[in-house]
Amino acid sequence: MGTTRSFQDMLNEYLPNELLKEELIMRDYILQNVQKDNNWKGGNLVVPFKGAGASSVRFGQLTASNDISQSKHVRGNIADYREVWSSLIFNQRDLQEHDGKIPETTFLRLLPDELEDLMDYKKEVVSIQLGSGPQFATIQDNSGIGGAAAPTAGGLMPVDKIDRFQINQKLVLDDNDSAALTVYVIAVNVNTKTVTVSATRGGAVVDISAYSVAQAAKCYHDGVFDAGGNHETFVSMRQALLSSVNGGTANIHGQLKTAYPILQSVNIDGSAMTAATILNDLFNAYTEARERGKGLASEYLMSLKNFGSVMKQLELQKGSYRVVEEPKESLYGWMEMKIANVTGRITRIVGIQEMDDDIIPLVDWRSITFRSNGYFKKRISPDGREYFEIRAESGYQYIVDCCLFGEMEYKKPGHSAIIHGISY
Repeated sequence: MGTTRSFQDMLNEYLPNELLKEELIMRDYILQNVQKDNNWKGGNLVVPFKGAGASSVRFGQLTASNDISQSKHVRGNIADYREVWSSLIFNQRDLQEHDGKIPETTFLRLLPDELEDLMDYKKEVVSIQLGSGPQFATIQDNSGIGGAAAPTAGGLMPVDKIDRFQINQKLVLDDNDSAALTVYVIAVNVNTKTVTVSATRGGAVVDISAYSVAQAAKCYHDGVFDAGGNHETFVSMRQALLSSVNGGTANIHGQLKTAYPILQSVNIDGSAMTAATILNDLFNAYTEARERGKGLASEYLMSLKNFGSVMKQLELQKGSYRVVEEPKESLYGWMEMKIANVTGRITRIVGIQEMDDDIIPLVDWRSITFRSNGYFKKRISPDGREYFEIRAESGYQYIVDCCLFGEMEYKKPGHSAIIHGISY
């Protein structure tokens, strides 16, 4: 028989913030590999860029004193950290004994499952935002596999990433010419990659026919848009590494990318890439990134679809490529291996469930840092409680709210590269 303790005592002992931090980092490949700073207390963070280096070299004579090139340091900034909240809810009826108290054994039986589910989903959401975000799915024509050709008046929504949807999920649908619309998922058809949505959780279908494929309709997590329609989420690799012409942002941390080479990642057109050419294209891009860019980017991040194409081509082109490090799969879903071509160039290939199919970043991890203020914090009430109690006719419930604080800093985007426009 376990001891009987208060809900607050058990939260303090068995769900500390450090556990939440370690759980998320272990599950998220990007967070696991970037540099990390846990000492940012919020507010304006200065991001210094070296816009130009000393470059005065002259043969035969000294450079004139009034003609010497000086290094130029540029002051970027991150206005404040981003926040992403998640919540756990416990029913008192599920926890309490017949005498009305909460036994430790019951709490510990429920907590692992709840925490596992929460961290798996939060890992997916955060990983999408850090890599492919801010959208998590795109509307497409799925008529070829028995799905809808376009969103319908009956609430049918054909999507490219059906694995990212759950029943009762809240999301925002938006395109290039319609107002953002909040909807709830009421049905998911995995085989036709079609989602059915409602204007209310569990309600009737809603007309979404205005959100067309032609207008690049996309799905966003709740809260990604602010009141002005701006994206309020972590800076993603898509935004940081792509130029504005190719779908990224024009600025990075308050500085115009085109003003300084160090802010410009090498963008490589992947529109001609096919499943049969992917290996050649990856090594050609690797060479091009080294020729045009800076740094030592040597690790490709890609979707599992693209990773599967690489695996297939390795079997077909064994004479041209060899596996330096055998493929291995993480407990948390990503797959990785190291391959080399006939010239001896070696690169690591990582397949990540949350990476989109149309981009493949080539990353120099030393140039990226996740700045945070404690990573995770549970919301604490003024009287020190780490949970919020609500009363309903059906009984009492305990809600635990957890927040991840932080922002991704791209101090040297020019040290990485990205292949874009992949559509095979």
